[in-house]
Amino acid sequence: MLIDSHCHLDRLKLDCYGGDLEKALNAARQVGVERMLCVGIDLEHADAVIHLAETYQDVYASVGIHPLEKDAAEPDLQTLLDYARHTKVIAIGESGLDYYYSADNKAVQQERFKIHLQAAAQSQLPIIVHTRDARKDTLDLIRQHGNLDRAGVLHCFTESWEMAREAMELNYFISISGIVTFRNAAELREVVKKVPLDRLLIETDSPYLAPVPHRGKSNEPRYLPDVAKCVAELKGISGEELAEVTSENFFRLFPKAASC
Repeated sequence: MLIDSHCHLDRLKLDCYGGDLEKALNAARQVGVERMLCVGIDLEHADAVIHLAETYQDVYASVGIHPLEKDAAEPDLQTLLDYARHTKVIAIGESGLDYYYSADNKAVQQERFKIHLQAAAQSQLPIIVHTRDARKDTLDLIRQHGNLDRAGVLHCFTESWEMAREAMELNYFISISGIVTFRNAAELREVVKKVPLDRLLIETDSPYLAPVPHRGKSNEPRYLPDVAKCVAELKGISGEELAEVTSENFFRLFPKAASC
């Protein structure tokens, strides 16, 4: 079983499926992707994300506001906690810090991230963290406001081994996307080699970042096996073992998923 631990099903481009999401999900199921976590990036579409999880038994949901969503309504703690009570909401996020694309509003991003960390801690749900060029601030806020017992995941990881190591010391998982297959991702591949198997997750982040050999196309969960194949080769294990380990990790990080 493969699990796509981070995708945006509400944003998939479905032209080749005649606009039918069910067909896209079936295409993923046919290549062994048996679970998918549909990750929210703003509150305006939170209900739509949750509706997808309600509609499809093999889909879960998370609720949060992406750091680059400048026009999004700012979250309040109670709203996030209310969403967290839904049966199929298994995580808070994605949230975090992105200074690569948006370094002009650091204070706003930090306050938003803090509220998400507090919501995750109070709801006892893990948090899905987006971080780019904000290593120190990301880790500092996690230490100050996060729940290190339930912790979370640094998704679509592209940062240094030092950051990965520090995050894992805080009980975080590291999730690898299709970027690992890119020609210019040699540093990331070295990081993957070092991350212990029991801390790894895999994802598509679809519809973004389609892996080789699908670069230039809109990404979707059915391309997850290409990510898995690359990661398995880097770890020197079979694809079957990689699938088994990352699925176990998923349910260990997101225990609510096992009961819904």
